[in-house]
Amino acid sequence: MQRGQEYAVRGALGSGRVGLLRQAAVESLVLAVVSGVLGVVVALGVVQAVQAVAGNAIPRLDAVEVGWPVLVCALAAAALSALLAGVAPAFRAARMDPVGALKNAGPKSSAGRNERRLLRGVTMAQTALTLVLLVGAGLLIRTMINLAQVDPGYRADRVLTMSVTSVEGDWADFHRQALDRTEQLPGVQKAAFAWGVPLTGNSWPGVARIEGQPEARDASERITLPLRAVTPGYFDVLDIPIVEGRDVRESDNQQAERQVALANQAFVARFFPDVSPLGKKVWLRGPNNPPVEIIGVAANGRNEDLTADATPELYLSLWQFRAFSKHLLVRTASEPAAVASSIQGALRAVNPTVAIEHVQTLGQIRADSQASRAFATQLLIAFAVVAGVLTLVGIYGVMSLAVASRRRELAIRSAVGAQKRDIRTLVFGEGFRLVAWGVGAGLIGALALSNVLETFLFGVEPNDPLTVAAVAMLFAVIAAAACWSPMRRAVRTNPVEALRSE
Repeated sequence: MQRGQEYAVRGALGSGRVGLLRQAAVESLVLAVVSGVLGVVVALGVVQAVQAVAGNAIPRLDAVEVGWPVLVCALAAAALSALLAGVAPAFRAARMDPVGALKNAGPKSSAGRNERRLLRGVTMAQTALTLVLLVGAGLLIRTMINLAQVDPGYRADRVLTMSVTSVEGDWADFHRQALDRTEQLPGVQKAAFAWGVPLTGNSWPGVARIEGQPEARDASERITLPLRAVTPGYFDVLDIPIVEGRDVRESDNQQAERQVALANQAFVARFFPDVSPLGKKVWLRGPNNPPVEIIGVAANGRNEDLTADATPELYLSLWQFRAFSKHLLVRTASEPAAVASSIQGALRAVNPTVAIEHVQTLGQIRADSQASRAFATQLLIAFAVVAGVLTLVGIYGVMSLAVASRRRELAIRSAVGAQKRDIRTLVFGEGFRLVAWGVGAGLIGALALSNVLETFLFGVEPNDPLTVAAVAMLFAVIAAAACWSPMRRAVRTNPVEALRSE
Protein backbone atom coordinates (compact mmCIF):
# COMPACT_ATOMS: atom_id res chain seq x y z
CA MET A 1 0.00 0.00 0.00
CA GLN A 2 2.86 2.35 0.81
CA ARG A 3 4.43 1.58 -2.60
CA GLY A 4 1.35 2.44 -4.63
CA GLN A 5 3.04 5.48 -6.13
CA GLU A 6 6.11 3.40 -7.05
CA TYR A 7 3.93 0.85 -8.84
CA ALA A 8 2.14 3.67 -10.63
CA VAL A 9 5.45 5.11 -11.87
CA ARG A 10 6.64 1.68 -13.03
CA GLY A 11 3.33 1.17 -14.84
CA ALA A 12 3.57 4.58 -16.49
CA LEU A 13 7.10 3.77 -17.68
CA GLY A 14 5.88 0.62 -19.39
CA SER A 15 6.28 -2.11 -16.81
CA GLY A 16 3.50 -4.65 -17.35
CA ARG A 17 1.46 -6.43 -14.75
CA VAL A 18 3.57 -9.56 -15.09
CA GLY A 19 6.69 -7.58 -14.25
CA LEU A 20 5.09 -6.03 -11.18
CA LEU A 21 3.85 -9.40 -9.99
CA ARG A 22 7.26 -10.97 -10.65
CA GLN A 23 8.94 -8.31 -8.52
CA ALA A 24 6.48 -8.83 -5.67
CA ALA A 25 6.89 -12.61 -5.92
CA VAL A 26 10.70 -12.43 -5.80
CA GLU A 27 10.65 -10.09 -2.80
CA SER A 28 8.13 -12.32 -1.02
CA LEU A 29 10.15 -15.47 -1.71
CA VAL A 30 13.33 -13.84 -0.39
CA LEU A 31 11.43 -12.89 2.75
CA ALA A 32 10.04 -16.43 3.04
CA VAL A 33 13.46 -18.08 2.62
CA VAL A 34 15.19 -15.83 5.16
CA SER A 35 12.43 -16.17 7.72
CA GLY A 36 12.08 -19.88 6.93
CA VAL A 37 15.74 -20.48 7.75
CA LEU A 38 15.27 -18.68 11.05
CA GLY A 39 12.15 -20.77 11.58
CA VAL A 40 14.16 -23.98 11.14
CA VAL A 41 16.48 -22.90 13.95
CA VAL A 42 13.48 -22.13 16.14
CA ALA A 43 11.85 -25.45 15.20
CA LEU A 44 14.85 -27.43 16.42
CA GLY A 45 14.58 -25.74 19.79
CA VAL A 46 10.80 -26.13 19.90
CA VAL A 47 11.00 -29.89 19.29
CA GLN A 48 13.46 -30.27 22.16
CA ALA A 49 11.24 -28.14 24.37
CA VAL A 50 8.17 -30.23 23.52
CA GLN A 51 10.09 -33.44 24.25
CA ALA A 52 11.10 -32.03 27.62
CA VAL A 53 7.64 -30.72 28.50
CA ALA A 54 5.28 -33.33 27.06
CA GLY A 55 6.73 -36.27 29.02
CA ASN A 56 4.47 -39.28 28.59
CA ALA A 57 1.67 -37.37 26.87
CA ILE A 58 2.73 -38.55 23.40
CA PRO A 59 3.89 -42.11 22.71
CA ARG A 60 7.42 -42.44 21.25
CA LEU A 61 7.98 -38.69 21.53
CA ASP A 62 11.71 -39.29 22.02
CA ALA A 63 11.89 -40.54 18.41
CA VAL A 64 10.51 -37.30 16.97
CA GLU A 65 12.99 -35.24 14.97
CA VAL A 66 12.94 -32.43 12.44
CA GLY A 67 13.50 -34.34 9.19
CA TRP A 68 13.59 -33.25 5.59
CA PRO A 69 9.92 -34.05 4.82
CA VAL A 70 8.82 -31.80 7.67
CA LEU A 71 11.23 -29.04 6.66
CA VAL A 72 10.15 -29.15 3.01
CA CYS A 73 6.46 -28.95 3.95
CA ALA A 74 7.08 -26.11 6.39
CA LEU A 75 9.20 -24.11 3.93
CA ALA A 76 6.58 -24.66 1.22
CA ALA A 77 3.88 -23.36 3.57
CA ALA A 78 6.05 -20.32 4.37
CA ALA A 79 6.64 -19.61 0.69
CA LEU A 80 2.95 -19.96 -0.12
CA SER A 81 1.99 -17.64 2.73
CA ALA A 82 4.54 -15.04 1.63
CA LEU A 83 3.35 -15.24 -1.97
CA LEU A 84 -0.26 -14.74 -0.96
CA ALA A 85 0.67 -11.83 1.29
CA GLY A 86 2.87 -10.15 -1.30
CA VAL A 87 1.32 -10.97 -4.66
CA ALA A 88 -2.29 -10.24 -3.75
CA PRO A 89 -1.66 -6.55 -2.89
CA ALA A 90 0.68 -6.26 -5.87
CA PHE A 91 -2.06 -7.63 -8.12
CA ARG A 92 -4.44 -4.97 -6.77
CA ALA A 93 -1.83 -2.30 -7.40
CA ALA A 94 -1.15 -3.59 -10.93
CA ARG A 95 -4.81 -3.19 -11.83
CA MET A 96 -5.04 0.49 -10.90
CA ASP A 97 -4.86 3.34 -13.39
CA PRO A 98 -1.28 4.77 -13.31
CA VAL A 99 -2.43 8.25 -14.32
CA GLY A 100 -5.07 8.44 -11.59
CA ALA A 101 -2.70 7.01 -9.00
CA LEU A 102 0.01 9.53 -9.84
CA LYS A 103 -2.48 12.37 -9.83
CA ASN A 104 -3.76 11.47 -6.34
CA ALA A 105 -0.42 10.43 -4.90
CA GLY A 106 1.54 12.58 -2.57
CA PRO A 107 4.19 12.33 0.09
CA LYS A 108 1.55 11.64 2.74
CA SER A 109 -0.74 9.39 0.74
CA SER A 110 -1.96 6.26 2.49
CA ALA A 111 -4.39 3.41 2.19
CA GLY A 112 -7.91 4.06 1.04
CA ARG A 113 -11.18 2.86 2.47
CA ASN A 114 -11.10 -0.53 0.71
CA GLU A 115 -7.61 -1.27 1.98
CA ARG A 116 -8.55 -0.29 5.53
CA ARG A 117 -11.66 -2.46 5.31
CA LEU A 118 -9.53 -5.42 4.20
CA LEU A 119 -7.11 -4.94 7.08
CA ARG A 120 -9.98 -4.66 9.55
CA GLY A 121 -11.36 -7.95 8.25
CA VAL A 122 -8.00 -9.69 8.65
CA THR A 123 -7.58 -8.29 12.16
CA MET A 124 -11.07 -9.38 13.18
CA ALA A 125 -10.27 -12.88 11.93
CA GLN A 126 -7.07 -12.86 14.00
CA THR A 127 -9.04 -11.69 17.01
CA ALA A 128 -11.65 -14.42 16.55
CA LEU A 129 -9.05 -17.19 16.23
CA THR A 130 -7.10 -15.88 19.22
CA LEU A 131 -10.27 -15.81 21.29
CA VAL A 132 -10.93 -19.44 20.40
CA LEU A 133 -7.44 -20.46 21.52
CA LEU A 134 -7.57 -18.38 24.69
CA VAL A 135 -10.96 -19.76 25.73
CA GLY A 136 -9.71 -23.32 25.15
CA ALA A 137 -6.52 -22.60 27.11
CA GLY A 138 -8.53 -21.00 29.90
CA LEU A 139 -10.85 -23.99 30.19
CA LEU A 140 -7.91 -26.40 30.35
CA ILE A 141 -6.10 -24.23 32.91
CA ARG A 142 -9.17 -24.31 35.14
CA THR A 143 -9.36 -28.06 34.61
CA MET A 144 -5.77 -28.54 35.78
CA ILE A 145 -6.44 -26.33 38.82
CA ASN A 146 -9.52 -28.38 39.67
CA LEU A 147 -7.60 -31.64 39.26
CA ALA A 148 -4.83 -30.42 41.55
CA GLN A 149 -7.45 -29.90 44.26
CA VAL A 150 -9.04 -33.36 43.91
CA ASP A 151 -8.73 -35.59 46.95
CA PRO A 152 -8.00 -39.06 45.50
CA GLY A 153 -8.70 -40.84 48.79
CA TYR A 154 -5.04 -41.69 49.46
CA ARG A 155 -1.82 -39.83 50.23
CA ALA A 156 0.57 -39.68 47.29
CA ASP A 157 3.35 -37.72 49.01
CA ARG A 158 6.58 -39.55 49.92
CA VAL A 159 5.47 -42.83 48.34
CA LEU A 160 7.98 -44.58 46.07
CA THR A 161 6.81 -47.28 43.65
CA MET A 162 8.66 -49.75 41.46
CA SER A 163 7.68 -52.75 39.38
CA VAL A 164 9.26 -55.92 40.77
CA THR A 165 9.40 -59.27 38.94
CA SER A 166 11.05 -62.37 40.37
CA VAL A 167 11.09 -65.60 38.35
CA GLU A 168 13.52 -67.71 40.37
CA GLY A 169 13.13 -69.32 43.79
CA ASP A 170 10.15 -69.51 46.09
CA TRP A 171 7.63 -66.77 45.25
CA ALA A 172 6.29 -66.19 48.77
CA ASP A 173 9.72 -66.43 50.41
CA PHE A 174 11.19 -63.76 48.12
CA HIS A 175 8.37 -61.29 48.70
CA ARG A 176 8.36 -61.71 52.48
CA GLN A 177 12.13 -61.28 52.68
CA ALA A 178 11.94 -58.29 50.33
CA LEU A 179 9.38 -56.57 52.58
CA ASP A 180 11.38 -57.33 55.73
CA ARG A 181 14.65 -55.98 54.32
CA THR A 182 12.97 -52.91 52.81
CA GLU A 183 11.26 -51.96 56.07
CA GLN A 184 14.55 -52.27 57.96
CA LEU A 185 16.24 -49.65 55.76
CA PRO A 186 16.85 -46.18 57.25
CA GLY A 187 14.26 -43.69 56.01
CA VAL A 188 11.61 -46.32 55.24
CA GLN A 189 8.41 -46.21 57.29
CA LYS A 190 6.27 -48.91 55.68
CA ALA A 191 6.29 -51.13 52.61
CA ALA A 192 3.81 -53.37 50.79
CA PHE A 193 3.40 -55.20 47.50
CA ALA A 194 0.34 -54.65 45.31
CA TRP A 195 -1.09 -55.51 41.94
CA GLY A 196 -3.15 -52.55 40.80
CA VAL A 197 -1.42 -49.36 41.96
CA PRO A 198 -3.73 -46.32 41.62
CA LEU A 199 -3.73 -44.50 38.28
CA THR A 200 -1.48 -47.04 36.54
CA GLY A 201 -4.34 -48.75 34.71
CA ASN A 202 -3.47 -52.12 36.28
CA SER A 203 -6.27 -54.22 37.73
CA TRP A 204 -7.92 -57.57 37.10
CA PRO A 205 -11.34 -57.17 35.50
CA GLY A 206 -13.22 -59.96 37.25
CA VAL A 207 -16.72 -61.27 36.62
CA ALA A 208 -18.32 -61.65 40.05
CA ARG A 209 -21.37 -63.31 41.51
CA ILE A 210 -22.22 -61.64 44.80
CA GLU A 211 -24.14 -63.24 47.65
CA GLY A 212 -27.64 -61.83 47.91
CA GLN A 213 -27.60 -60.40 44.39
CA PRO A 214 -29.73 -61.89 41.59
CA GLU A 215 -27.87 -64.15 39.18
CA ALA A 216 -27.13 -62.78 35.73
CA ARG A 217 -29.42 -64.14 33.03
CA ASP A 218 -27.11 -63.14 30.18
CA ALA A 219 -23.75 -61.47 29.55
CA SER A 220 -25.23 -57.96 29.72
CA GLU A 221 -26.26 -58.48 33.37
CA ARG A 222 -22.92 -59.81 34.59
CA ILE A 223 -21.16 -57.84 37.32
CA THR A 224 -17.59 -56.91 36.38
CA LEU A 225 -15.34 -55.46 39.08
CA PRO A 226 -11.78 -54.13 39.14
CA LEU A 227 -9.81 -56.55 41.34
CA ARG A 228 -6.62 -55.57 43.14
CA ALA A 229 -4.31 -57.74 45.23
CA VAL A 230 -2.35 -56.34 48.17
CA THR A 231 -0.18 -57.47 51.07
CA PRO A 232 -0.70 -56.39 54.68
CA GLY A 233 0.24 -52.76 55.18
CA TYR A 234 -0.89 -51.54 51.76
CA PHE A 235 -3.62 -49.37 53.24
CA ASP A 236 -1.18 -47.96 55.81
CA VAL A 237 1.33 -47.05 53.09
CA LEU A 238 -1.30 -45.05 51.19
CA ASP A 239 -3.06 -43.87 54.37
CA ILE A 240 -6.39 -45.33 53.24
CA PRO A 241 -8.71 -45.75 56.24
CA ILE A 242 -10.35 -49.11 56.89
CA VAL A 243 -13.80 -48.03 58.00
CA GLU A 244 -15.11 -51.47 58.96
CA GLY A 245 -13.62 -54.88 59.62
CA ARG A 246 -9.90 -55.58 59.31
CA ASP A 247 -6.95 -55.53 56.92
CA VAL A 248 -5.51 -58.64 55.25
CA ARG A 249 -3.02 -60.55 57.41
CA GLU A 250 0.05 -62.69 56.88
CA SER A 251 -2.12 -65.69 57.73
CA ASP A 252 -4.38 -64.95 54.75
CA ASN A 253 -2.26 -67.13 52.50
CA GLN A 254 -2.77 -70.15 50.29
CA GLN A 255 -2.84 -72.47 53.32
CA ALA A 256 -5.72 -70.58 54.92
CA GLU A 257 -9.16 -72.17 55.09
CA ARG A 258 -10.83 -69.27 53.28
CA GLN A 259 -9.98 -66.63 50.71
CA VAL A 260 -10.56 -63.05 51.84
CA ALA A 261 -11.07 -59.61 50.35
CA LEU A 262 -11.78 -56.03 51.33
CA ALA A 263 -14.46 -54.06 49.54
CA ASN A 264 -14.48 -50.31 49.07
CA GLN A 265 -17.33 -48.07 50.18
CA ALA A 266 -18.67 -47.79 46.62
CA PHE A 267 -19.03 -51.59 46.54
CA VAL A 268 -20.98 -51.54 49.81
CA ALA A 269 -23.19 -48.64 48.70
CA ARG A 270 -24.15 -50.49 45.52
CA PHE A 271 -24.59 -54.09 46.70
CA PHE A 272 -25.14 -53.88 50.48
CA PRO A 273 -26.63 -50.46 51.20
CA ASP A 274 -28.70 -51.58 54.21
CA VAL A 275 -26.65 -54.39 55.76
CA SER A 276 -23.07 -55.00 56.79
CA PRO A 277 -21.00 -56.62 54.02
CA LEU A 278 -18.74 -58.42 56.49
CA GLY A 279 -18.94 -62.16 55.98
CA LYS A 280 -20.63 -61.86 52.59
CA LYS A 281 -19.23 -64.06 49.85
CA VAL A 282 -18.22 -63.24 46.28
CA TRP A 283 -17.55 -65.88 43.62
CA LEU A 284 -14.85 -64.76 41.16
CA ARG A 285 -13.97 -68.07 39.48
CA GLY A 286 -17.39 -69.48 38.90
CA PRO A 287 -19.87 -71.10 41.32
CA ASN A 288 -17.91 -74.36 41.48
CA ASN A 289 -14.81 -72.73 43.00
CA PRO A 290 -14.39 -71.39 46.55
CA PRO A 291 -15.64 -67.82 47.05
CA VAL A 292 -13.82 -64.94 48.72
CA GLU A 293 -15.21 -63.62 51.97
CA ILE A 294 -15.42 -59.89 52.67
CA ILE A 295 -13.50 -59.16 55.88
CA GLY A 296 -13.30 -55.36 55.73
CA VAL A 297 -14.35 -52.13 54.06
CA ALA A 298 -11.81 -49.58 52.86
CA ALA A 299 -12.46 -45.96 52.07
CA ASN A 300 -13.05 -44.99 48.46
CA GLY A 301 -10.17 -44.02 46.24
CA ARG A 302 -10.03 -42.64 42.71
CA ASN A 303 -7.85 -45.44 41.42
CA GLU A 304 -8.77 -45.48 37.73
CA ASP A 305 -9.08 -41.77 36.91
CA LEU A 306 -8.95 -38.63 39.03
CA THR A 307 -11.87 -37.21 37.06
CA ALA A 308 -14.14 -40.19 37.83
CA ASP A 309 -15.82 -41.05 41.11
CA ALA A 310 -14.82 -44.25 42.85
CA THR A 311 -16.40 -47.42 41.47
CA PRO A 312 -17.02 -50.74 43.29
CA GLU A 313 -13.72 -52.60 43.82
CA LEU A 314 -12.35 -55.57 45.72
CA TYR A 315 -8.90 -55.85 47.32
CA LEU A 316 -7.72 -59.47 47.46
CA SER A 317 -4.86 -60.90 49.49
CA LEU A 318 -1.73 -61.05 47.32
CA TRP A 319 -0.59 -64.07 49.35
CA GLN A 320 -3.66 -65.93 48.03
CA PHE A 321 -3.91 -64.43 44.53
CA ARG A 322 -0.32 -64.23 43.36
CA ALA A 323 0.79 -61.97 40.52
CA PHE A 324 3.82 -62.52 38.30
CA SER A 325 4.72 -58.83 38.20
CA LYS A 326 3.61 -56.34 40.83
CA HIS A 327 4.57 -53.04 42.45
CA LEU A 328 6.46 -52.42 45.63
CA LEU A 329 5.10 -49.36 47.43
CA VAL A 330 7.27 -47.70 50.07
CA ARG A 331 6.37 -44.77 52.32
CA THR A 332 9.51 -42.89 53.23
CA ALA A 333 10.34 -40.46 56.01
CA SER A 334 11.95 -37.98 53.63
CA GLU A 335 12.45 -37.54 49.89
CA PRO A 336 11.82 -40.93 48.18
CA ALA A 337 14.72 -40.46 45.75
CA ALA A 338 17.15 -40.61 48.68
CA VAL A 339 16.30 -44.25 49.44
CA ALA A 340 15.52 -45.54 45.94
CA SER A 341 18.97 -47.05 45.32
CA SER A 342 19.15 -48.66 48.77
CA ILE A 343 15.73 -50.28 48.24
CA GLN A 344 16.82 -51.72 44.90
CA GLY A 345 19.99 -53.00 46.56
CA ALA A 346 17.94 -54.73 49.26
CA LEU A 347 15.77 -56.44 46.64
CA ARG A 348 18.79 -57.70 44.71
CA ALA A 349 20.35 -58.92 47.92
CA VAL A 350 17.37 -61.26 48.27
CA ASN A 351 17.43 -62.31 44.59
CA PRO A 352 20.17 -60.98 42.26
CA THR A 353 18.06 -61.81 39.18
CA VAL A 354 15.04 -59.72 40.21
CA ALA A 355 13.82 -57.29 37.52
CA ILE A 356 13.16 -53.76 38.82
CA GLU A 357 11.51 -51.24 36.51
CA HIS A 358 9.49 -48.00 36.50
CA VAL A 359 10.99 -46.53 39.66
CA GLN A 360 8.90 -43.43 40.34
CA THR A 361 6.91 -41.74 43.03
CA LEU A 362 3.15 -41.95 43.31
CA GLY A 363 3.11 -38.20 42.69
CA GLN A 364 4.83 -38.76 39.35
CA ILE A 365 2.27 -41.45 38.48
CA ARG A 366 -0.49 -38.97 39.27
CA ALA A 367 1.17 -36.34 37.06
CA ASP A 368 1.63 -38.87 34.24
CA SER A 369 -2.05 -39.77 34.41
CA GLN A 370 -2.83 -36.15 33.56
CA ALA A 371 -0.01 -35.76 31.03
CA SER A 372 -2.31 -35.52 28.01
CA ARG A 373 -4.37 -32.76 29.64
CA ALA A 374 -1.25 -30.91 30.80
CA PHE A 375 0.31 -31.09 27.34
CA ALA A 376 -2.88 -29.93 25.64
CA THR A 377 -3.01 -27.03 28.10
CA GLN A 378 0.60 -26.03 27.46
CA LEU A 379 0.13 -26.35 23.71
CA LEU A 380 -2.98 -24.18 23.65
CA ILE A 381 -1.34 -21.60 25.90
CA ALA A 382 1.65 -21.42 23.55
CA PHE A 383 -0.59 -21.05 20.49
CA ALA A 384 -2.74 -18.48 22.29
CA VAL A 385 0.30 -16.39 23.27
CA VAL A 386 1.59 -16.37 19.69
CA ALA A 387 -1.87 -15.58 18.35
CA GLY A 388 -2.29 -12.86 20.97
CA VAL A 389 0.95 -11.20 19.87
CA LEU A 390 -0.16 -11.37 16.23
CA THR A 391 -3.50 -9.86 17.17
CA LEU A 392 -1.79 -7.10 19.13
CA VAL A 393 0.40 -6.30 16.12
CA GLY A 394 -2.60 -6.52 13.80
CA ILE A 395 -4.72 -4.11 15.83
CA TYR A 396 -1.76 -1.77 16.20
CA GLY A 397 -1.16 -1.80 12.43
CA VAL A 398 -4.80 -1.15 11.60
CA MET A 399 -5.10 1.67 14.12
CA SER A 400 -1.83 3.25 12.96
CA LEU A 401 -3.07 3.10 9.37
CA ALA A 402 -6.44 4.53 10.41
CA VAL A 403 -4.82 7.44 12.22
CA ALA A 404 -2.53 8.15 9.26
CA SER A 405 -5.43 7.93 6.79
CA ARG A 406 -7.61 10.22 8.89
CA ARG A 407 -4.88 12.73 9.63
CA ARG A 408 -6.69 15.52 7.78
CA GLU A 409 -9.99 14.66 9.49
CA LEU A 410 -8.33 14.70 12.92
CA ALA A 411 -6.68 18.03 12.11
CA ILE A 412 -10.03 19.56 11.13
CA ARG A 413 -11.67 18.21 14.30
CA SER A 414 -8.92 19.79 16.38
CA ALA A 415 -9.16 23.06 14.47
CA VAL A 416 -12.91 23.37 15.10
CA GLY A 417 -12.57 22.76 18.84
CA ALA A 418 -12.29 19.04 19.51
CA GLN A 419 -10.48 18.34 22.78
CA LYS A 420 -7.76 15.74 23.26
CA ARG A 421 -10.16 13.50 25.18
CA ASP A 422 -12.47 13.57 22.14
CA ILE A 423 -9.61 12.38 19.91
CA ARG A 424 -8.75 9.66 22.43
CA THR A 425 -12.37 8.52 22.54
CA LEU A 426 -12.51 8.43 18.74
CA VAL A 427 -9.37 6.32 18.36
CA PHE A 428 -10.12 3.98 21.27
CA GLY A 429 -13.71 3.61 20.10
CA GLU A 430 -12.61 2.42 16.67
CA GLY A 431 -10.14 -0.01 18.21
CA PHE A 432 -12.67 -1.47 20.62
CA ARG A 433 -15.29 -1.79 17.89
CA LEU A 434 -12.74 -3.73 15.87
CA VAL A 435 -12.09 -6.07 18.79
CA ALA A 436 -15.79 -6.37 19.61
CA TRP A 437 -16.61 -7.67 16.13
CA GLY A 438 -13.75 -10.16 16.35
CA VAL A 439 -14.81 -11.28 19.81
CA GLY A 440 -18.39 -11.78 18.61
CA ALA A 441 -17.22 -14.00 15.77
CA GLY A 442 -14.73 -15.79 18.03
CA LEU A 443 -17.38 -16.72 20.59
CA ILE A 444 -19.05 -18.97 18.04
CA GLY A 445 -15.77 -20.74 17.31
CA ALA A 446 -14.95 -20.90 21.02
CA LEU A 447 -18.19 -22.74 21.75
CA ALA A 448 -17.38 -25.25 19.00
CA LEU A 449 -13.84 -25.79 20.31
CA SER A 450 -15.00 -26.13 23.91
CA ASN A 451 -17.35 -28.93 22.88
CA VAL A 452 -14.39 -30.70 21.24
CA LEU A 453 -12.38 -30.26 24.46
CA GLU A 454 -15.22 -31.51 26.66
CA THR A 455 -13.55 -34.89 27.24
CA PHE A 456 -10.49 -33.07 28.61
CA LEU A 457 -12.48 -30.84 30.98
CA PHE A 458 -13.14 -31.49 34.65
CA GLY A 459 -15.11 -29.32 37.05
CA VAL A 460 -15.81 -26.67 34.42
CA GLU A 461 -18.51 -26.39 31.78
CA PRO A 462 -17.53 -26.05 28.09
CA ASN A 463 -19.35 -22.70 27.88
CA ASP A 464 -18.12 -21.45 31.25
CA PRO A 465 -19.10 -17.76 31.51
CA LEU A 466 -16.25 -16.91 33.90
CA THR A 467 -13.62 -18.08 31.41
CA VAL A 468 -15.28 -16.24 28.52
CA ALA A 469 -15.56 -13.06 30.60
CA ALA A 470 -11.90 -13.27 31.61
CA VAL A 471 -10.82 -13.69 27.98
CA ALA A 472 -13.02 -10.75 26.94
CA MET A 473 -11.35 -8.59 29.60
CA LEU A 474 -7.96 -9.72 28.35
CA PHE A 475 -8.90 -8.59 24.86
CA ALA A 476 -9.92 -5.23 26.27
CA VAL A 477 -6.39 -4.91 27.66
CA ILE A 478 -4.90 -5.99 24.30
CA ALA A 479 -7.03 -3.44 22.44
CA ALA A 480 -6.03 -0.69 24.86
CA ALA A 481 -2.33 -1.55 24.49
CA ALA A 482 -2.58 -1.69 20.69
CA CYS A 483 -4.42 1.63 20.47
CA TRP A 484 -2.19 3.48 22.92
CA SER A 485 0.61 4.51 20.53
CA PRO A 486 -1.67 5.47 17.58
CA MET A 487 -3.83 7.43 20.02
CA ARG A 488 -0.82 9.40 21.27
CA ARG A 489 0.16 10.24 17.69
CA ALA A 490 -3.39 11.34 16.96
CA VAL A 491 -3.51 13.58 20.03
CA ARG A 492 -0.14 15.15 19.19
CA THR A 493 -1.16 15.97 15.62
CA ASN A 494 -0.54 19.66 14.87
CA PRO A 495 -3.64 20.87 12.95
CA VAL A 496 -1.73 23.55 11.05
CA GLU A 497 1.08 21.24 9.91
CA ALA A 498 -1.36 18.43 9.08
CA LEU A 499 -3.56 20.66 6.91
CA ARG A 500 -0.56 22.29 5.25
CA SER A 501 1.01 18.94 4.32
CA GLU A 502 -2.22 17.56 2.77
